[in-house]
Amino acid sequence: MISRINHALLSIGLASAMLITLPAQAHSVWLLPSSTVLSSPQFITFDAAVSNDIFYFNHRPLAVDTLVITAPDGSHLDPANVGKGELRTTFDLKLEQSGTYMLDILRSGLRANWKVGGQPKRFMGNAEAFAREVPANADDLQVGESIMHVMTFVTMGAPTAVKSSGIGLEILPITHPNDLVMGEPAEFQVLVDGKATADVDIEVVSGQSRYRNALGETRYKSDKQGKVKVNWSQPGMYYLDAELKDKNVSFKQAKERSLSYSVTLEVMPQ
Repeated sequence: MISRINHALLSIGLASAMLITLPAQAHSVWLLPSSTVLSSPQFITFDAAVSNDIFYFNHRPLAVDTLVITAPDGSHLDPANVGKGELRTTFDLKLEQSGTYMLDILRSGLRANWKVGGQPKRFMGNAEAFAREVPANADDLQVGESIMHVMTFVTMGAPTAVKSSGIGLEILPITHPNDLVMGEPAEFQVLVDGKATADVDIEVVSGQSRYRNALGETRYKSDKQGKVKVNWSQPGMYYLDAELKDKNVSFKQAKERSLSYSVTLEVMPQ
């Protein structure tokens, strides 16, 4: 996964070449598997969407063009039967190797704001488009970088270890992500560029929020080792989300970097 993602980032060239437009972060962005644990080889179907309600596709589809699927042996797989509708993207994956599969939609890009004649202008896209579309001498020009992970994990047979990509913000599972049980705390470690990071806020929301009067989120903060223990109050699908800003930019005109990470996890009953 690391080599493929690094290759992807190098090929898109944070500083010079193709960077990918990010969706707005005002909505939830998620990958939802039809199952997370299988006992024998078979297909799993995934929904990918940007939505107002978690795991309820009611806004627009999430593109999966930068999806990286890492099999248990470290090889990379392509999604099957990809279909993009008005509200969601769907695809299938056949799990044939025993172990844990990591699915990661990794996106990075540039955002810019400036004014022309007092009127606000806005840009989102890659470095090449930035050079073409954003005036070098623009008034009040503000440029930022973004890196976003949207992840989930599925396992066939015995689970295997999951690894950090070392890119941007991550909430790395220490407790295996496909062995989560209601009433048993699960441990995670927050990483930024592969390094443990303290004081990062994490929001945890159980699915079906559409049918609750309140979102019901639980908030945690990573400790000095970047670690956090999450408690599950009920079985079901959960959405974990974190965001962070820093100054570790790679594009010379950028002043700030926005990082985000979200993951879909399933918690089983005892």
